[in-house]
Amino acid sequence: MDNRAEVREFLMSRRAKVTPAQAGLPPGRNRRVPGLRRTEVALLAGVSVEYYAKLERGAIAGASASVLDAVARALALDDTERAHLLDLARAADGVPTSGRARRRAAGRDAARPGLHWTLDAITDGVAFVRDPRQDLLATNALGRVFYRPLIGTGGRTPNLARFQFLDPASREFYPDWELFAEMCVAVMRAEAGRDPHDRALQDLVGELSTRSPTFRALWGSHDVRTHGAGTKRFHHPDVGDLVLAYEELAITAEPGLVLLVYTAEPGSPSAERLRLLGSLAAEVPASQLDSRTR
Repeated sequence: MDNRAEVREFLMSRRAKVTPAQAGLPPGRNRRVPGLRRTEVALLAGVSVEYYAKLERGAIAGASASVLDAVARALALDDTERAHLLDLARAADGVPTSGRARRRAAGRDAARPGLHWTLDAITDGVAFVRDPRQDLLATNALGRVFYRPLIGTGGRTPNLARFQFLDPASREFYPDWELFAEMCVAVMRAEAGRDPHDRALQDLVGELSTRSPTFRALWGSHDVRTHGAGTKRFHHPDVGDLVLAYEELAITAEPGLVLLVYTAEPGSPSAERLRLLGSLAAEVPASQLDSRTR
């Protein structure tokens, strides 16, 4: 796969983020570039300047794992960034990325009864399944009420990225909107590196880049991240402010799909509001919320 532009822009963006001081190098004079020079990266990685310049031009095909690890150390890449670099190299070599099996149709993946039984068994937290394209494929009862601002906003499958960047309601739903936007794009960028053949993801990136200047700018930064675990703030129209911990779990039976669960600290105001939201979920039939996430 010809992904030379992607490789070039990623390496250049990472090099620009590392200062000489961070790399243990003297600052020098007359620096015309932000971050490190190519010569400095080559020195730190233990490769020739010509070879590193070749890599940064995007000619990464055939690069050994040891060279890529050395470049990752020189650029102070974190685990997610290093994995992204390896994914880009595998794509250039035509090797399936990250060992991920080719995905089946998302609709069929999310339709398994056992998956829905698992979601419905989670009653005290928001639980939902999403794919690499940020499609919201399935939720539990509490999740359908929690994501009511998103679910049913169009004729297509609810999509977290479209909601984030194209729906004004997202700015109220996410009090930390800018942080959520950065996270969303960085997760999508990492997914695009894992599966560069995902045409639906490419189409979504093209749509959002055209319609959202903010998305376009964030996509151009080439930042990557995994979701993992953490804490997020929400403002729900029915119950107000919520502070929720989240955990992301890979669904090994369906490569590419993940299960996310949001829970509140026991005894906290958010836990009480989440219980109130759960009572609303019990009162509203699923068919009135959205049948597309069932």
